[in-house]
Amino acid sequence: MYLKRIIALICFLYAFNLNAQTNEKDSLLKLLRVHRQDTNCAKTYYHLAKYYEKNNLDSARHFLRLLGSLAEKLSYERGRYLYHERVAVVSFTQGAHHKALEESRKGLMIARHLKQPGFEIAMLNMMSICYQYLGRYQEELDYVLQAQAKAEKVKDTAKMVGLYISISNAYADLGQHRKSLDAGLTGLRLRKRYNITAGYVNRLYAGIAQEYEILGLPDSAIYFYDKALSSSKQLNDRFAEASIYKYITNFYSSLGKYDKMREMAAHSLALAREMNSRQLLATAYYNLAAAHYYTRDNRKALVYVKQALSIAKADSIRHEMQNGYRLLSYISATQGDFITSSNAQRKADSLERTALNEEVAKSAADLEKKYETEKKDSQIRLQQAAIKQKNTLNYILIGGALLLILIFAMVYRNYKHRQKIQQQRINELETEKQLTATEAVLKGEEQERTRLAKDLHDGLGGMLSGLKHSFGHMQGNLVMTPENAMAFNRSMDMLDSSIKEMRRIAHNMMPEALVKFGLDTALRDFCTDINLTGALQVDYQSIGMETANLDNTTSITIFRIVQELLNNTIKHASADTAIVQLAKSDDTITVTVEDDGKGFNPDLLTETHGIGWANMKNRVDFLKGKIDVKTEPDKGTSVLIEFKL
Repeated sequence: MYLKRIIALICFLYAFNLNAQTNEKDSLLKLLRVHRQDTNCAKTYYHLAKYYEKNNLDSARHFLRLLGSLAEKLSYERGRYLYHERVAVVSFTQGAHHKALEESRKGLMIARHLKQPGFEIAMLNMMSICYQYLGRYQEELDYVLQAQAKAEKVKDTAKMVGLYISISNAYADLGQHRKSLDAGLTGLRLRKRYNITAGYVNRLYAGIAQEYEILGLPDSAIYFYDKALSSSKQLNDRFAEASIYKYITNFYSSLGKYDKMREMAAHSLALAREMNSRQLLATAYYNLAAAHYYTRDNRKALVYVKQALSIAKADSIRHEMQNGYRLLSYISATQGDFITSSNAQRKADSLERTALNEEVAKSAADLEKKYETEKKDSQIRLQQAAIKQKNTLNYILIGGALLLILIFAMVYRNYKHRQKIQQQRINELETEKQLTATEAVLKGEEQERTRLAKDLHDGLGGMLSGLKHSFGHMQGNLVMTPENAMAFNRSMDMLDSSIKEMRRIAHNMMPEALVKFGLDTALRDFCTDINLTGALQVDYQSIGMETANLDNTTSITIFRIVQELLNNTIKHASADTAIVQLAKSDDTITVTVEDDGKGFNPDLLTETHGIGWANMKNRVDFLKGKIDVKTEPDKGTSVLIEFKL
């Protein structure tokens, strides 16, 4: 399982990639001299720490301290995350797995606060690997499954490949090798589907091969071991190639194929020498010794096992020493050297007991650390629960306050709305009252005009006509001098003029055409009469009035408005021509009166108190219409009146 753990760690390091190129040390140090103490400086500290992780952990820790201090000073949340991320990696590299776990947990909290799925996935995966190295395999599985769920949610396929490898490791650690194999194969399929080239596929193949070996499927195991070897050579991954030869050696040993075992051990030895890896050398010598022992070549077996023990003792590689002494005991016993065999057996047992005692001590320490960690986690959960409860209470109070404010606002708004409606109703009643009064005044005025017109026409007009008839009869019976005849004729002419003026006044007070033929005809006749006087040339235009059905009051009111406007034009405008247009469109009547007179300042309309303008304004208001006056000095006047039927 050692190689599979290396795969997980490599995938974890890929998960931390921030898509930034690793700058060389000199360039990074040069940037420090340029940057102020800002976020860019914090990022430079981060990259320097990453650079020194490979060759100088003391320098890495130095720049991490600078990063952490600056992030706190700037309240730079992303910088805080980067600090905990790299401290976790450095601690893990040093074997301080509990410290790495604690830093990863802090980084996870910040990642969630930042809402950065990539950071969150990386921290969950790091925690899973820490739990693996601490022997807490269920927690290892729990956290890597959380990371996988997050990666699937955000569709981060690149990280999903590495996470499936970590899931495979977790199931293998729990002894669930079928699930481990399925997860590894899923990771391999995703890698091919999304054409992901990053990572060490040779090590993935090796992990899958180991699971097939454990499940008793040797053909599949050797197939993936072969793929692991070929891809290792393509990648020039010599360490993995040597390790894979070691696993294949053990695989053939379990199958009893000792010739193949010896062949694989020889390959492993050659690579170990090439790489100058003493641990791999010790393992290769041991495997060669075992292969020769199994094929009853005890002489060579003894040579190789002594070489393995020599390296193991020099480098204190305890498990290789234990295996070597055990094998030396078997070889010596086979050769009849029972003293050497007994001594070797005793040393192997002693190493085994030491390892067991250390394992027990380590387990006790891990349990104690686990208890402390769980206690700390419990305290954190209690604090978080208290904070959550406090926040919930604050939210409730804030929500209640906002709700009360909203209710008060709605009550106040409704009160103001009702007040506004009441005021509108009062205004409407006042307007209605004014309109009623105006209507009564206008009707009274029109009734008085009608009465006066009839009295003038029937009474005074009849009397004057009778007087004219009497004077005409008298003229035929009297003998007058020429002077008297001329005076009489002048009197008759004056009488005719008086009759005509009386009839004109009576007609204006209540046009006969308006009563008999309607508004359109009355206005046309009125304009024609003005044209005959020569005081003003009026062009009357009627549009759509054929279908207009106006009541008598409306017709009279409009006639009076036009009459007032034309009278004002004649009196004040000094105009030569005027246009009167009466138009109907749907339910709207528009009246337009324009002249080419001298115009005036429209501001005077707000200042004037003339009876004519006031009467006209009252009539427009009575019809609930709108009036628009456009005029400028020396540019004529245009009056537009519009109202609904």
